[in-house]
Amino acid sequence: MIFAMFIIEKISHVIFFFLFPGSHLQHMNPGNDTQISEFFLLGFSEEPELQPLIFGLFLSMYLITVFGNLLILRAVSSDSHLHTPMYFFLANLSFGDICVTSTTVPKMLWNIQTQSKVITYENCITQMYFFLLFAGLDIFLLTVMAYDRFVAICHPLHYMVIMNPRLCGLLVLVSWIMCVLNSLLQTLMVLGLSFCTTLEISHFFCELNQMIQLACSDTSINNLVMYLAAVLLGGASLAGILYSYSKIVSSIRGISSAQGKYKAFSTCASHLSVVSLFYCTALGVYLSSAATQSSHSSATASVMYTVVTPMLNPFIYSLRNKDIKRALKRIVGVPGM
Repeated sequence: MIFAMFIIEKISHVIFFFLFPGSHLQHMNPGNDTQISEFFLLGFSEEPELQPLIFGLFLSMYLITVFGNLLILRAVSSDSHLHTPMYFFLANLSFGDICVTSTTVPKMLWNIQTQSKVITYENCITQMYFFLLFAGLDIFLLTVMAYDRFVAICHPLHYMVIMNPRLCGLLVLVSWIMCVLNSLLQTLMVLGLSFCTTLEISHFFCELNQMIQLACSDTSINNLVMYLAAVLLGGASLAGILYSYSKIVSSIRGISSAQGKYKAFSTCASHLSVVSLFYCTALGVYLSSAATQSSHSSATASVMYTVVTPMLNPFIYSLRNKDIKRALKRIVGVPGM
């Protein structure tokens, strides 16, 4: 684990200076030649007796997340019956879930293991960039998957024509481009901020809002861009999902037989469960943090959508989906499949 974290840290430095060349000169105190080189991630608790428990809990959740989503990727790639648009998007979602947790959890585990709260400026900026990228990618993919279910249920006869490989690839590509541009814009704006004496981040990773709150320079434009991006990207994605499901519900209500209704609903039940879990936890985090104004409470609550949701996604899709269960049983060698 020590060697792995050493490699990750070196890669972070390379990525930082590749993405943001010359930016190491911009994070200096106003009127002072002292360059800020590190922050302190306070995490969840400073109680020494709780650190082994937190370490074991998050290590378990991280391993389950990575292993579960890798199984989904393996199942989709190895089973020809799963080479459809729905499972293509699911594989991309699993990849995004692995990346989201790998951006934040390993550094937190490393800090607990070494009894250190330090994260370098370069690593912090790099971590923030990739978290924004992959968290945004998850949001876009959930929206694309809602559109896929809308076409499958509302236009079943034209499904394969509409959801052709070219369109599926284009939807994923556009999602990547939008997320890269958003995370790049947000990160570049943070690089323009000056940080003073308070360098403690009341979180377990370098979260955008926490970074902006630490700045001692004017952050009005940063806040405006952050909230505008949340409304345009997150709000538009949620609106697209709600619109798709409103049409889906209307189509299901028009089906005469109960068996037909159940079959139509079962095709989108897993996705609806994941969407509900993700958005309910994310909205709950930000509404509760806005009400309590407690950074530690926000950090604890944010675990739900940054760690718990990616961990539960493979279980939701494998338990509620016969095709995935069949593919997984074939992988692990269960007889009779």
